[in-house]
Formats: sequence, C-alpha cells, structure tokens
Amino acid sequence: QEPADTATPPAAPTDTVARKTLGDLPVYLTGYVTTSYVYGFGATGDQNIGRFYDRFHDTFVPNALRLGIEKLAATDKVDIGVRFELLFGTDAEVTQALVDGGTFNLGRYGDLPEAYVTINAPLGDENHYVQFKAGKRWTLMGYEVIDDVLDPNLSVGNQFTYLENFTNVGVGADFKLGPQFDAQLRLINGWDVVQDNNSNKSFMARVGWTPSAAFTLGVLGFYGPEQAGNDRDTRQGVNVVATFKGISKTTLVGQFDYGTEEGIAADGGSATWWGVGGWLIYDLGARSQVALRGDYVDDNDGVRTSGVFGFQPAASRQFGSVTATYNWRLLPKILIRPEVRVDFSSEDDFGELDDPQSTNPSIGLGVSYQF
Repeated sequence: QEPADTATPPAAPTDTVARKTLGDLPVYLTGYVTTSYVYGFGATGDQNIGRFYDRFHDTFVPNALRLGIEKLAATDKVDIGVRFELLFGTDAEVTQALVDGGTFNLGRYGDLPEAYVTINAPLGDENHYVQFKAGKRWTLMGYEVIDDVLDPNLSVGNQFTYLENFTNVGVGADFKLGPQFDAQLRLINGWDVVQDNNSNKSFMARVGWTPSAAFTLGVLGFYGPEQAGNDRDTRQGVNVVATFKGISKTTLVGQFDYGTEEGIAADGGSATWWGVGGWLIYDLGARSQVALRGDYVDDNDGVRTSGVFGFQPAASRQFGSVTATYNWRLLPKILIRPEVRVDFSSEDDFGELDDPQSTNPSIGLGVSYQF
C-alpha cells in the first residue's frame, strides 16, 4: 500500500505522484493535504453519528496534512530502511493510540501513525527475502487504510471503523516467499495502544496468495488480551480480503471480518461480531473513476459500537452503508471526490433526538493535493 512511483498517476486514489528526494540522500518525502464538506440529512446536531473522518455535519473540515519521510530498504541485499509519518488535522484526532491513561498525540489534532525501522535480509533473489520491522505501524487488517487518499472512497467504511485496529506498536517480520506467496507476523502491545495495557502481548499473522496478476487473497488471524489490566480474557478472529482485476478497467474487492472477545458481553460471557463489505471500482478514463462500496456489520452484543462515535448503548446493533464516490484528478496532483452515502441501522441512531430515524443519507465533497 505504498505510493506508486509514477510521474503522471492514473485516476485511482491508490496511486500518487513520484516520491520527492531530499537532496542527494536516498530518502523520499511524500504527503498530501485533504479538506472536505459533508451534509447529513439525518445528522444529529452537528454530528454524523457513527462516522469516522466525515463525522462533522455541515462544516468545512481541515481533514489532514500528512508528511512522510522514508528510506526504502533494498530487497536484494542486507539493507536498512526507515519510515516516519506525521498527521495533522481532524483525521488525527480519531487515529491516536492510547498510552499512559490518555492518547499518544501531538496535540488534539496531531498524530504519529507510523515510525519504524526495517532490516532486509535477502533469501536468494528479488522474490525471496525477509524484512524485520520494529516500531509503530499501520495494521495488517482490511482493505482501507489510514491515509484517505489511498482509499477508493472519500469516507471509510464501517469495517475499518469498528472491526479493525488502526495501528500497532511492536516487532514483526514480512516474508516474500516467491512470486505467489507472502506472509507477515507481528508481536504487538495490543490494538491501538502505544503502552501495553496488560501483561501479555497480542499476535497477528497474515498469509497472502497471488496466483496471477488478476487475483490476490489475504487471510489474517489475530489473538491476544485487549482489556486493560486483564490478561485472561482474549480477543480473537479472522480478516479476509480478496481482490480481482480480471475485468477490463474494473477492480472488485471483497472483505469478511469475524471476531469474538471473552468476558465482555453484558452477561459476562463472550461477545461476537462480524462484517462483510464489497467494492466495485471502475476506471472511466485516464483521470476519472467511480467507486461503489457496500458494507454490513452485525455487532451481536453491542460491544463494538455502544458509546462509540455517537452511537447510543444497545444490546445488539446491525448496521451498514452504501456509498458511491466519483474520483476525478483535475490535475495530476489534485484529487476531487464528490460522494453520496446512505447509512442504515437496526436502531433509530440518526436524526434529531425528538425525531430519531434509522437512516442517514448524506452528500460530501473532498479535495486533496498530493505531493
């Protein structure tokens, strides 16, 4: 999910302009600025309930100023790389990890999403190597990522917001096992924490299979205690992402999540949740693209959503969204994204308190400058 090294990018948000070198050093500078506006027809006060980056209703928002510095590690020799990312804006307020009873941040609207070192060890050729990494990194879970310009939609979906973690702190190893297989292992402090909140570590492991240029499958498992001061009750589950590009100008993506956690349900037992999502991304031309997304989440015991991003406590909640985004590169560095989205819920989570409703249709517009 690193930016592609292309001087003139196509319309896809997952491509950005070429990295900029810092003088004669083999170090690159990347970044973007994003601002947006969202109007929720079922907003509650000034909030779009349940939403992440686009949680503000009827407000122009300075979402993000992201700066990244990176030295890539060569894969054909023993080499060292580093990556450092700073994020400022309203996006940073919701990506911050926990530490020492509060959040690890650079002020309310600042964050350090990534800061890690890479050591590469070659295993014969460019398709066989292992990279050892240590520090703070993005999660391995899911199709969508923290950097909004790399996602196909302006807003992130409910699986990203409620069923995945955002960042990990710890150590890991990334294996390239040939042209078709890769794998990642991580030993981490926990979900979205800098300082471990109990005495045991958590684990993540992912295996990727790419039998052809048209198809990729990734299967991830996670396990570990995530409750503060509790080493006994564990959270575990799976995350599966499949990508198909065998149709001209079209990318299809499917994602499935399942999780369970002990000792957290209302009766003291285990709570479960699951979600499914799909994307259809179609390139209309060299600089324009349509991205459709649908998702559905079953928070069977209400533990993933109750009291989160404006959701009221509920014993159980089933919810989802349908989203359509038009990605238009006005210029190679400028990405304009109008979006229409409808959120729905089994509860009357949206609207004003004296007139609650189960849906929130919204329209939005985002503008990003990438460098």
